[in-house]
Amino acid sequence: MSQSLSSSRRCFSLLILILTIVKTYSSSCSSSSTSFHCPPFNSSPPFPFSTSPGCGHPHFQIQCSSPRATISIKNLTFSLLHYSSLSSSLTLSPQLDSNQNNCSSLRFSSSSPNRFIDLTGSPFRVSDSSCSRLSLLRPCSPLTLPNCSRCPQDCKLLKNPGRILHGCESTHGSLSEQGCQGDLLSFLQDFFTRFGFEVEWDESQDPYFAKCKDCRVKNGVCGFNSTHPRQDFICFSSQRETTTVNNHVAVLCLIFALTCLLLAISVAVAIFRSRRASFLSSVNEEDPAALFLRRHRSAALLPPVFTFEELESATNKFDPKRKIGDGGFGSVYLGQLADGQLLAVKFLHHHHGATAADTEHCKAFSMKSFCNEILILSSINHPNLVKLHGYCSDPRGLLLVHDYVTNGTLADHLHGRKSAMTWRIRLDIALQTALAMEYLHFSITPPVVHRDITSSNIFVEKDMRIKVGDFGLSRLLVFSESTVNSATSSDYVCTGPQGTPGYLDPDYHRSFRLTEKSDVYSYGVVLMELMTGMKAVDQRREKRDMALAELFVSKLQMGLLDQVVDPLIASDDDGGVAAVAELAFRCVAVDKDDRPDAKEIVGELRRIKSRTRVGEDDVAKC
Repeated sequence: MSQSLSSSRRCFSLLILILTIVKTYSSSCSSSSTSFHCPPFNSSPPFPFSTSPGCGHPHFQIQCSSPRATISIKNLTFSLLHYSSLSSSLTLSPQLDSNQNNCSSLRFSSSSPNRFIDLTGSPFRVSDSSCSRLSLLRPCSPLTLPNCSRCPQDCKLLKNPGRILHGCESTHGSLSEQGCQGDLLSFLQDFFTRFGFEVEWDESQDPYFAKCKDCRVKNGVCGFNSTHPRQDFICFSSQRETTTVNNHVAVLCLIFALTCLLLAISVAVAIFRSRRASFLSSVNEEDPAALFLRRHRSAALLPPVFTFEELESATNKFDPKRKIGDGGFGSVYLGQLADGQLLAVKFLHHHHGATAADTEHCKAFSMKSFCNEILILSSINHPNLVKLHGYCSDPRGLLLVHDYVTNGTLADHLHGRKSAMTWRIRLDIALQTALAMEYLHFSITPPVVHRDITSSNIFVEKDMRIKVGDFGLSRLLVFSESTVNSATSSDYVCTGPQGTPGYLDPDYHRSFRLTEKSDVYSYGVVLMELMTGMKAVDQRREKRDMALAELFVSKLQMGLLDQVVDPLIASDDDGGVAAVAELAFRCVAVDKDDRPDAKEIVGELRRIKSRTRVGEDDVAKC
């Protein structure tokens, strides 16, 4: 609470400081609009000129003096002889340095050792007409140079008068004697004093002018932050608005201080109540995930419960170096328990930066996926399915503990590095995956639809045995009475389509009707990956071939299967590749009733595998 009060005091002090600064600058710039005489201006100088620091344009600050106002550009001081708003030009006369040092008096008041006029880096440039006049000047012959070691600048000007203005230094060829000057340096001094030279600026290239135009539309006064390195533009309040601010600033400060005080007290009370409620909730209420799981499954059938501290210690505080994968719902870390056992720990994603409504939705969705995976994995036991070893439901995160499969995913072997898998190994992986799918569809009551059978969710052991994992999207096919009594040829559950692009059943996506045949479609795409080595979706392919299922079916129908079959297994083709290709084609049929079920797939793959083994034995005998 004391911290909140301290924050309110700092907030109040900051407001007073800001209002004071705004008031000071606004009054200063507003007062500059008072009419007075400042030659060559008949009244107060218009924008971009200003006589008040921090107002107008930072390069157009002038000093009013008699008989002419002065302006400083790059440490050189000039008198303003004339100003033209139509052509956006100034006629300037440089002020001469009184310290001549026995040289010509054509020296300019400057703190820089370079006594020539260089406007580079400012918004001004010397007009072409002034440069043209200088280009015609030359001393009359014979040229008598002064002592160049003492007055080097004089010698340079006599040889090329255009050097006096940077940008007019072009050397001209021989000119006629007409118009030459016997005392060129004195002529230049008199010329610059009486007539000066013209400079121009381009309003369209300067952001100050565009910003000031917008500021004036709002009845503001144009200025800049004179203490800022880049001198940022500021639009000050007009005189009328400033007067209103002055009249109400005390009232605003008082209201603001009281508001900050009340807000600090309210926040302190709210924090105290929230922490107290959270503490009481954690003491008196049981974890919602545990309650949900016990309502749907007896405690004896549920996997062990880990504490958050146990899994945090096992993963070295979820060290990024221990991250072994990222799924759609969480990051997976390698964990080592106290007994030395290696396990995979999946930490369901947190959703930072979301709105309060989105955060609650994401929490509910993560909890649903979390409980769903626990219920399904705790009821299955198959050598080709990932085993669930436990879970942790904690306010700090939801975690699942699985088997650690040491050899990466099938996607890694097919796409992430050079694959050395023979056709025999690929066919064996296809059969093991089909056996896992058959178990889910026919050996469990109610059946389980995985909904995300992909090469990234098939994990490979060192001996090339596989385990299917990631059951976050899985659904139990619990049919309603109306569905069971319907006359349709297959049972289904109505649910929103979810899955991975490229593997998602288009019939399910269109009709929202989920059946086991949706897994069969995804499995068919995995078969195509095994045969081609290609990704299920690849944006580098042409648009019509981006989805592997469409590319594969097209080539198969045209009799061009050899164009997509992985060259690594083409030499092993004894009829088995063609037979598996035909099976994959049936699995991705548009009408799900035309697709084989998991039992048919297992039977067909076993027949293909037996024929492949017989063929290999015949080759060995030869």
